[in-house]
Amino acid sequence: MKRVVVGLSGGVDSSVAAYLLKEQGYEVIGLFMKNWHDDSVVISRECEWVEDSNDAMMVAEKLGIPFQTVDLSAEYKERIVDYMFGEYERGRTPNPDVLCNREIKFDVFLKIALSLGADYVATGHYCRKDVISKDGKDIYRLLSGADRNKDQSYFLCQLSQEQLSRTLFPVGELTKPEVRAIAAREELVTAEKKDSQGLCFVGKVRLPEFLQQKLKPKEGVIVEVPVSAEQYDRAVPQFVSAEEELAYYARKPHYTPGDGKVVGKHQGAHYFTKGQRKGLNVGGTAEPLFVIDTDVDENIIYTGQGKDHPGLFRKALFITEDEIHWIREDMALAVGQSMDVMARIRYRQPLQKAGLHKVSKGMYVVFDEPQSAITEGQFAAWYDGDELIGSGVIS
Repeated sequence: MKRVVVGLSGGVDSSVAAYLLKEQGYEVIGLFMKNWHDDSVVISRECEWVEDSNDAMMVAEKLGIPFQTVDLSAEYKERIVDYMFGEYERGRTPNPDVLCNREIKFDVFLKIALSLGADYVATGHYCRKDVISKDGKDIYRLLSGADRNKDQSYFLCQLSQEQLSRTLFPVGELTKPEVRAIAAREELVTAEKKDSQGLCFVGKVRLPEFLQQKLKPKEGVIVEVPVSAEQYDRAVPQFVSAEEELAYYARKPHYTPGDGKVVGKHQGAHYFTKGQRKGLNVGGTAEPLFVIDTDVDENIIYTGQGKDHPGLFRKALFITEDEIHWIREDMALAVGQSMDVMARIRYRQPLQKAGLHKVSKGMYVVFDEPQSAITEGQFAAWYDGDELIGSGVIS
């Protein structure tokens, strides 16, 4: 009987994951991760870890499986929260959920599970895994969830072969309504519970207040850049090499205050991210203002009117060598090689046609269609059909 430790989060997905594994004959242990102590930045009581922990415990009791809580808040602070603060300080926008999976659930948590004699860990993620044989070696494939509306493979884009080999995704073949129906049938307390919307395992957090703990408010100006700015009207130069052309399309425009007019004030450029519309508090424009760039050194936010503003769009992005990650290491590109893929630059974005181009210092991802709000610090993930094969941090 193989032993599986399930990360019971107090939500319906992990509850049903535990139920399914028990039905399949595994020896199941439920483990709740406590990752946060500071309630001062959590805005709603609906997400508090105490309530989640109680729900997880009641599910374990109902299923007749052992249950315990592990406190990973020190590791979470060091690996996720401090990293987030550092990234925002640099003017980048991190993705804590991707990091939480790589650093906490499938690293610290996995090691705890293995120390308990587990063969696998399991989570309630909507994705699938299978194994193929290549050159006499097992290769694990991370596949999109059967429920296209809930597919969470993107959040696991930084996992390794070693991590995947030890992981099970019991709800990956199901749709969300099917999962809720199973929970209701088995009278699990989480059957009707709303999905959490907060930071991974922290709860519903007010991000500016969260950031203000470390990044002090600092007044700066909001500059509106018109569609007619010269950055958007330059002729495409002649390129001496393919790499020079790639770099040209991946480069973001450089703005100075003289490129537009001051339309308002803000309390810190590091609280804002590309593509953001809320929180600017600037009225009187024909169309809503969107953030097109932030300059944390000069503490200036550059904005443009409307979701079609040219400052929002770019055709390519670059990932530095040390930030490229291949789940399928056997498919990794060598310098000079290219590959056609489907890619996304954020969760829930429909997959986009793109090409990967490997160069000596990293890799370019070039999209068939220009993409809105390509944001440094976020993860680009690329797929071959249903399979997520690699990812990297947008530089």
